[in-house]
Amino acid sequence: MIGLGMTRTITILGATGSVGASTLDLVRRNRENFSILALTANGNAAQLAELAREFDAKLAVVADEACLPALREALAGSGIEAAGGAAAVIEAAARGADITMAAIVGCAGLAPTMAAIECGKAVALANKEALVSAGEVMTAAVKRTGATLLPVDSEHNAIFQCLAGNDPAHVHAITLTASGGPFREWDMARIHRATPAEAVKHPTWSMGAKISVDSATMMNKGLEFIEAYHLFPVGVERLRIVIHPQSIVHSMVEYRDGSTLAQLGPSDMRVPIASALAWPARMNTPCAPLDLAAIGSLSFFKPDEERFPATRVAREAVIAGGAAPAVLNAANEIAVAAFLAGQIAFTRIVQCAEDVLARSLPGAPASLEEVIAVDQEARRRAAEMMETAG
Repeated sequence: MIGLGMTRTITILGATGSVGASTLDLVRRNRENFSILALTANGNAAQLAELAREFDAKLAVVADEACLPALREALAGSGIEAAGGAAAVIEAAARGADITMAAIVGCAGLAPTMAAIECGKAVALANKEALVSAGEVMTAAVKRTGATLLPVDSEHNAIFQCLAGNDPAHVHAITLTASGGPFREWDMARIHRATPAEAVKHPTWSMGAKISVDSATMMNKGLEFIEAYHLFPVGVERLRIVIHPQSIVHSMVEYRDGSTLAQLGPSDMRVPIASALAWPARMNTPCAPLDLAAIGSLSFFKPDEERFPATRVAREAVIAGGAAPAVLNAANEIAVAAFLAGQIAFTRIVQCAEDVLARSLPGAPASLEEVIAVDQEARRRAAEMMETAG
């Protein structure tokens, strides 16, 4: 039980993905506290319809409009509204649920996330591109509308919890923890020869291929650094990264009096998702409590930016500002896809992103449309580099 005294309406953008599945698992266990307003998916009409029926959603939307006939057929007789296309996803986000889980991967999630923010309600943010690529645009919209951003990434959610009730002016430093990925102890020669199969074997978390590769390069932590810069405005100089292979301490906040608050928990995304769904209260999860005696010890190391330069590149992109973070995100995505396809070496991923950043950059994007234009141009340039590399 959450103990909110009322039922919250919830929209889940990206209901068939891993974050969406974890969110629905928690809703399933707390049905009395939530009412599903809308569910969206990219193109899995059968699974979306099954979920919409199970949770009695008011609306189900497939982004791929070609899948709409299949969705309508699967929902026939249910009374659930069906829609399709990118505009329909945005409209679903704009229906004003009490809380919207923004879990659409990639830049496809930018416009729906912004539509949810414009409603001035709570937005649980799991879409990394939202703040990496459009940080200034989205934080301005949050300030204007009075919306509440609830971070879902385990690291940012940990920081959010550690900051609760405290004045950010009293913060001395914020430390994001990183597992270090599967190649943490490899030398440069071996890292250069790393295969896609090796890169996707994350030692702690169960994730998709792209984010697993980002963890292996440490770019995932670099992008999270950029997100933290926008979520917690304490300045670049007060943001730090530390390697913590056990992934038990999810992040820490050090205050100017010398106190450091850390959030600990199992490596299960349902913990930060539950924190966001129930905020400002708490809710039960099926996650086993930590057994620190069984864990035995926790270790921490400084990042090695010689072997893993991604965090340096991301930090430099934040300092450069303007379009640089959006360019970094887009170029990295193209390079990761090329690596997974066997076109480039592992060490070329971050080098490609840095090479694209080194070219002349456009001015700071002032709207979502300009962010998307920057993203598309950066992807084009990165794709050209991949063709040359191939």
